[in-house]
Order: sequence, then structure tokens, then C-alpha cells
Amino acid sequence: MATRQGDRRTALRHQIEFILDNGRDEIREVIIKTGPASPGEDQFNRSMADAIRRRSLAVSPRDVLPPEIDSASDQGGPKARMAASASGRRGAMDLSLTATLAPQSAEPSRSRAAIGRLRAASLRSMRSVIDSEIIQRNLSENAGGPSDRSGHLEPRTFWASGSFLLRIREDDLMRLYESDLAGELEGVFPNRRIATPPHIVTKKIPSLVEDNKVSAWGVRSIGALSAWGAFGARGRGVKIGLLDTGVDPDHPDLKGKIAAWAEFDADGAMIPGSKAHDSDQHGTHCAGIMVGGNASGRWIGVAPDARIAAALVLDGARGGTDAQVLAGIDWAIEQKVDVINMSLGGLTWGPDAPSTYTSAILNALQVGIPVVTAIGNEGSQTTGSPGNDLLAFAVGATDSVNRVAGFSGGRTQVIRQSPYFPEDMLPLVYSKPDVTAPGVAIYSSIPGGTWEYFNGTSMAAPHVAGAIAILLSATDIKARVEPDLRASVLQDLMTGAAEELGEAGKDHRFGFGRVDVLRAIGFAKDLGY
Repeated sequence: MATRQGDRRTALRHQIEFILDNGRDEIREVIIKTGPASPGEDQFNRSMADAIRRRSLAVSPRDVLPPEIDSASDQGGPKARMAASASGRRGAMDLSLTATLAPQSAEPSRSRAAIGRLRAASLRSMRSVIDSEIIQRNLSENAGGPSDRSGHLEPRTFWASGSFLLRIREDDLMRLYESDLAGELEGVFPNRRIATPPHIVTKKIPSLVEDNKVSAWGVRSIGALSAWGAFGARGRGVKIGLLDTGVDPDHPDLKGKIAAWAEFDADGAMIPGSKAHDSDQHGTHCAGIMVGGNASGRWIGVAPDARIAAALVLDGARGGTDAQVLAGIDWAIEQKVDVINMSLGGLTWGPDAPSTYTSAILNALQVGIPVVTAIGNEGSQTTGSPGNDLLAFAVGATDSVNRVAGFSGGRTQVIRQSPYFPEDMLPLVYSKPDVTAPGVAIYSSIPGGTWEYFNGTSMAAPHVAGAIAILLSATDIKARVEPDLRASVLQDLMTGAAEELGEAGKDHRFGFGRVDVLRAIGFAKDLGY
């Protein structure tokens, strides 16, 4: 435990020094992360990290398929049968996330993981830190929030990440590290500005793209059209969380498909009375890729029968903040979405990935929600956060002839110091993206009832979120796999069924390959899902 505390203090000092070295404002706006947001977070983190570290040795996407459910067994529930199957088979099966997580995930306290319990545990973990003198003083001096019954000021909290927003004096930042609070903190991060991804509009459309008259080329190339025909699976009953610039609910391809709406300000506060709208074009384009219909004369959405819970976390030309995105993740989890899509992020330099989003993504995974992210548009050997987070399901972009797009990011990442992982697992080295999907000359909806061709990894990620919606509607995964293993099963199936296009195994450009939802459904059914 002493070593673990030492690791946390060292990581905390480096984070605070980084914030102090970047900027000269007397008051700094930071996100303070407290202890584990759930009782099993440490073990879950260790198991997930171990699986990701070992799967880097895979030489084929098939190596990371999830274990078979032993349908012949009548002992225990689906997780117990899955764990038994995983422990009885060695080699390639050990490289899946599910096989690694299943044995420790079978504990009763974890199998009953619920959003309410996780939220309550997270808020409890923040309580003593929020009530401390140094935090209360800065809340009072620098525009704190409302008071609780005891008179303590309340900051803007983000339960999924176990964090809160604070405007703090520069000299008090270092005092945080020097105080007794340091033992209760897992991180201090700048509340970054996140730019709205630019619209890279394709003017010269390749003939291979224009020749697709029935659907957008990406819908066909990932096997969505075939999955509709073979299994009648179009995403019915699935809800996708879209954290973006908003959405035009009146677009003819999206009308009636917006199941929930919220808008957040730069502090992560929900704006009351907000009506669904798009502050840009980006969110509506991503929404069309996921659930759009064929109002234009061609199908544009991967899962046209799915619905969207949309949160505005990027405000048009002004962009957004980490606080807005963290608030959006909280909201999406509370909406009980089945998958979250975040086609957003900020470029990070160097191989170290900030852990601002790690706990938020972890808690989404624990309740069965994969978090699909764009890897970024700055090209080879670059990535953006949160796409480069260890636990994010990161997506790069390909074109209509299966070449990786020149703008698509990807690189080796490393975690050298971390409050999340024990010293014996560090440095933890991993590669991003995880998979690729169509992201060049993608035809989809924009506000005002029209359509446009955009380029970007922002366009690739919604193909994967839509494919997960199809996979859920074509299989019994929601019924047969309990929530704390569901996200790993979905990610293993999407990864394991990928069309390998680059080097053997996982590489910086294609990840494990381009997604193929028809093949993923086939593997899922063959493995008992």
C-alpha cells in the first residue's frame, strides 16, 4: 500500500507541475480526481490492463475473440459458464478482454453492479476532499457552487470519473500536493478546451464512392446492408449516446430518432430548457452515420432502427471543455444507453496519455457500455484524448479502397506513472487505434435537411457505434451477458471479426483492422451469444 501511495503522490506532483508550467493565470481551472469510484475498480483496472498488455502479442484479430459460452452447462448463469469456458481453454483465447475479466468479474458484488451504486460510491469518495479547508476556501473565493445543508459549498461534480471542477489559486495547487489531501487524490488535470473537429468536406468524389446508389459506401463496406438482409438486424431496441455539437431532430433522416436530449455549459452544468439543435454540422453528420434513414434516396445510417440520446458538449465554433464531456458521459450512462460515441478530443504530444477520462470510461464499461472514440485527425504518430485512453475503443479512418487515411492518427502509448495501476505493471505500453472504419468521403446528414460528404476519424467512429447497435439487435448478448462483461464481449467481437488490412496483429494505422459487423454477428452466434 505504501508503494501504491508513493506512486500516486509522484504522479500527482508531475500533474501539478505540468499545470503550473503551462500558463500564467493566477487562478487555474482544474479537474480534481479523487479515489476509486467503485469498490472493485483496482482489480478491474489490473485485469483490463493485463488483458490489453497481453493482446499486443496477437498476430491475428481472431486471437482476441471472446470465449465461447458453454450452452450445455446448466450450472450457474451466463458469466459462470463463460468463466469456466475461458479457464478451460488456453492460448489465443487468453488474449480476449472477456477471458481475462470473467473470473474476477463473477464475484456477486460485481455482478450486481448498478448505476446508482456506482454513483453513490463515487460521490462518497469525493466528500472529504470537497469538505476540506483548501477546497472550500477556493470555492468561496473563486465562484463556488451552491451550499449543502451543512453550509459547505458544492463544486460541479462528475460522478463517473469521481472528479469535480475547481477554480484554484496557483499557490494552492502545490499546497494540494504538500497537504494530507494528496493521499486521497488520484489526479489533477487542466480543464482543457476541446475544439470542434473541422469539417473536411470532400469535393472530388471518387467514382467508387459515387457508384454506391443504394447506400453510403461505408454502410455497405462494413457489412451493415448484408446484416440487415441476413438477420433483419437494424439496431431496433438499442440506444446510442452521442456526445457532440448537438443534432438536428427535424432532419428527415433523423426525425423521431432522438430519444433524449441535454445541453451542457463549459462548467459541465446542464442548461435548463434547452431544445434539441445542432450548434454546428458535426453532430448531425455523426448521427446520420449511426441511425440515418434513406430520405436522400440512399441509406446513410448503419443502424437505422436504433435511437440516439444526444448531448451537446461542443458548442459550434467555441468548442467545449473536458468538464462538458465528463458531464455528458455521466448523463449518457444515466440514460442507460447501450454504447457511447465521442467523435471529439484534443491532441496530446508524446506517448503519455492523460488519465482524465479513465475512470469515467471504466464505469461505463462496468455497466455494459462500450465507449467508442475517434483517434484524431493529425496523422501518423499522433493521437487525441480521450481516444488514446487505455480503456477507450479508439477508431481510425479508411477510404473506399481500404487504405488508411493519411490524416488518421495512431501511435504507441505508454503509462509510466499512474494512480490506477500497481508498480509491477508499469510502464504499461499499448497501441492505438483499436480498429478502423470508413472515414473518407462519407455521405451523411447535415442541418437543414441536406447532406454532405465529410472526411475524418469523426466519421469512422459512428460506423463502429452503429455496428455495435446492429450486433446487439442480432444477438442475445444483452440477455445472456451480465452488464460488467457486456462491453468486453462487444469489443472483443468487433475487434476479433475485423478485416485485417495492415501488419499481422495490431498496428498504428489500422489497429486490428476494419470492422465487419456481418462477420462479428457470425462469430457471436457460433460462440453462443
